[in-house]
Amino acid sequence: MKLAQKRAVVRQSLPDVIVADLRKRILSGDLEEGTLIRQELLAEEYDVSRMPVREALKRLDSEGLVVFQNNRGATVTKHSMDEIAEIFDVRIMLEVDLFQRSIPNMTEAHFAECEAILESMDVSYKTGNIADWGPLNATYHGKLYEAAGRHLTEVLLARVTLQANRYVSMHIDKLDNRDNASLDHHRLLELARQRDVASATEQLRRHLVNTKDQVMALVKQTRTS
Repeated sequence: MKLAQKRAVVRQSLPDVIVADLRKRILSGDLEEGTLIRQELLAEEYDVSRMPVREALKRLDSEGLVVFQNNRGATVTKHSMDEIAEIFDVRIMLEVDLFQRSIPNMTEAHFAECEAILESMDVSYKTGNIADWGPLNATYHGKLYEAAGRHLTEVLLARVTLQANRYVSMHIDKLDNRDNASLDHHRLLELARQRDVASATEQLRRHLVNTKDQVMALVKQTRTS
């Protein structure tokens, strides 16, 4: 009898599952900056041993979302105002450069994928799905820059985008720019289709600077209140 062909099955390890859930909780603001996360309590919450919890916290430490401490657990990272400003400044520098390089190489396939992501983003705006907004936003911007073919820069941007979107997601319900952000995202795609590199990159810069300014003001207000 001939054996059945092996079939691919998606498997996730316990640390993978815990990392994904904790990351979502941090990005949504459910776990606030400065919060102490104790290994034993987290293991009890997820009904697992401490080993996968420890591994998960180490991974989140490498992403900059927590500060891991041996035998204690971890603390949700709290950046200074200067550090938050730097996160957004680095993001702006990298994104504008990538977009400028990407536009001349974008194909109809790129444009179609961007449009599909925008539809999902518009739904997240309307439903107030904060947890999904950050990843969708990162995916959209990443697709805009994909044709640049600058993979090392993309790796650097992924790290800084995670940090920036954490602060955006924490305050998305207070940002008075969801409609404007949606318009900006659609305008970026329209200008890219027109191959108008100068206007597209300037639009992107304004979009990112506006987000930075609003987020910085809200973080400062939250910390002083």
